[in-house]
Amino acid sequence: MVYIYFLTPYFCFMLINELSKKAGISVHTIRFYEKSGLIAGRRDESVKSNNYFHYDDVTVEKLEFISDAKSVGFTIKEIGQIIDAWYNRKYSKKEKLQILDEKLLSLEHKMKDIRAMKKQIMQYKEDVINNKC
Repeated sequence: MVYIYFLTPYFCFMLINELSKKAGISVHTIRFYEKSGLIAGRRDESVKSNNYFHYDDVTVEKLEFISDAKSVGFTIKEIGQIIDAWYNRKYSKKEKLQILDEKLLSLEHKMKDIRAMKKQIMQYKEDVINNKC
């Protein structure tokens, strides 16, 4: 189930390895999400000796949201739209509902296609049982 998380003002900065452990997502996947624009780390300007990115609890919430959204079939592009809609408050209520309605319609089409494939496979199975092929 996809949950929409609300941002909290509490910030606890961590490095990517700690973020990976806390969110249960690999460092490689986190880097992919960064390159896709779904999350962003921040550099600590007071530290000049390294180029490490730091992450906060909001990033953990976003990663949990991304995992939930992927599990119900949203694409990376769609997840980006949703993050903009919910986290960055770039979309109106009407636009948010439109994004969700489009996904529901897409899922209906996929379910129809899957039912047709299942029916065809069941026909093949019946043909094998009845020695028709």
